[in-house]
Amino acid sequence: QVQLVESGGGLVQPGGSLRLSCAASGFTFSTNVMYWYRQAPGKEREWVGDITRAGTTNYANSVKGRFTISRDNAKNTVYLQMNSLKPEDTAVYYCYTPLLGRGYWGQGTQVTVSS
Repeated sequence: QVQLVESGGGLVQPGGSLRLSCAASGFTFSTNVMYWYRQAPGKEREWVGDITRAGTTNYANSVKGRFTISRDNAKNTVYLQMNSLKPEDTAVYYCYTPLLGRGYWGQGTQVTVSS
């Protein structure tokens, strides 16, 4: 079955960096677009960015220039490198992929940006 498992979250000071990983299994990873979303307390889940199977990336304006999405098809893993983190980046981060008419989410990983 399809599984997405995020890791790499934690507590970081403003201006710091984190790299999140999302390990995928149960489908042909290399042919699927992969998305990152986040959900802050009391807010709706929002799109952070995505990466196509060709490696083209797109980002929300709020993270453009600070976050980078990459993928390693040999490891079935997508990454979210987050730099210059701000308190407003605090959220649970999820990876997501659509497959055969339905969407699959990971369990999420908590990122807290605080001094």
